[in-house]
Amino acid sequence: MPSPFPGMDPYLEDPAFWQDFHSRFINACSEVLSEHLPDGYEARIDERLRLVEHKSQQEATRLPDVAITREPTPRQSQAMRSSSGSVATLEPVSIPMATQYEEVRDTWIEILHRPDRSLVTVIEILSPTNKTGDGFSEYRAKRFGILGQHAHLVEIDLLLGGRRLDLQANLPRGDYYAYVTRDQPDRIVDVYTWSLRDQLPTIPIPLKAPDPDIGLNIAEVFAITYDRGRYARSLRYSAPPLGPLEGDLLTWTRERAATINPAGRTG
Repeated sequence: MPSPFPGMDPYLEDPAFWQDFHSRFINACSEVLSEHLPDGYEARIDERLRLVEHKSQQEATRLPDVAITREPTPRQSQAMRSSSGSVATLEPVSIPMATQYEEVRDTWIEILHRPDRSLVTVIEILSPTNKTGDGFSEYRAKRFGILGQHAHLVEIDLLLGGRRLDLQANLPRGDYYAYVTRDQPDRIVDVYTWSLRDQLPTIPIPLKAPDPDIGLNIAEVFAITYDRGRYARSLRYSAPPLGPLEGDLLTWTRERAATINPAGRTG
């Protein structure tokens, strides 16, 4: 069942579905790339697991004001006896941990050149953790590290929310972006942008010179992903989308979503 939207579906930005969509999209992207790569190249998926720190929202403004008194065990009673023979009962104050950690799995695609399997191009599909908080700075450091390996870098941003990449000039207006940075001394970034109302584009994927670019049809990858994930049956089209939409665009989004009935069929 196709999406009710001509291009990217903003309802996939829901945290309940994004991680699943992200993983499926990368797998489909690797498959489509493998079909179009010339002999001597291969597309492989790589990943790393990292811990992201989440600071407590209340730690600076609120501490528990209730002390919990526990009766000591017999062994504790013996240890806490004072020289006078009395028992001192300690009253601990329960305080929340200052930080919490969440496991985040970063996944990307690498295009390698045989026979030595040298790295040619890295393709990143941005996630909310790449675009918010400390994750934005971490991702920026990662992209500089990739470019330091003399590899091409392709970044696809299918999220309405979060920060955009910092470049030396203002980005063109748009809802979604693709950035292609070639392994060249000037490090010029080719920025492709489109709106929520547009069809998903085909973007160039650079290869090793003198081989020409190949095209990555994002619309094809999205269609495969959306169908395999059966998102028409699961996405919450009856509710407003969670992305930062307003005005006419929000109205248009709700009207498009209304064409999906609860059974997952367009009507």
